[in-house]
Amino acid sequence: ESSDGTLIITHKQVCYIYARQKLEGLLNKNMRIRMTDGRTLVGLFLCTDRDCNVILGSAQEFLKSTDTFSQSEPRVLGLAMIPGHHVVSIEVEADSLDDTQGFGANH
Repeated sequence: ESSDGTLIITHKQVCYIYARQKLEGLLNKNMRIRMTDGRTLVGLFLCTDRDCNVILGSAQEFLKSTDTFSQSEPRVLGLAMIPGHHVVSIEVEADSLDDTQGFGANH
């Protein structure tokens, strides 16, 4: 706050607020996280922290595909914590951005 009572917000604070809003918009969306060891985890984005660790719910693990035989069923993990230093990339699955509006309509 300045001497006249005006609230002063720094560029860093604006970036933090923007990033937080973006992350909050991704809560409960399906994410695909590629890790440094070649594995891929897919699950619902539940939270993260200042160290960029990520918590996924209903997570499934897919092993790195080196040949056609490795395309087996995914391993069900459930709740999973991915250390931030192991994250190579994060993708939000397009179908989860649609908010599954028609879920149950065809059943």
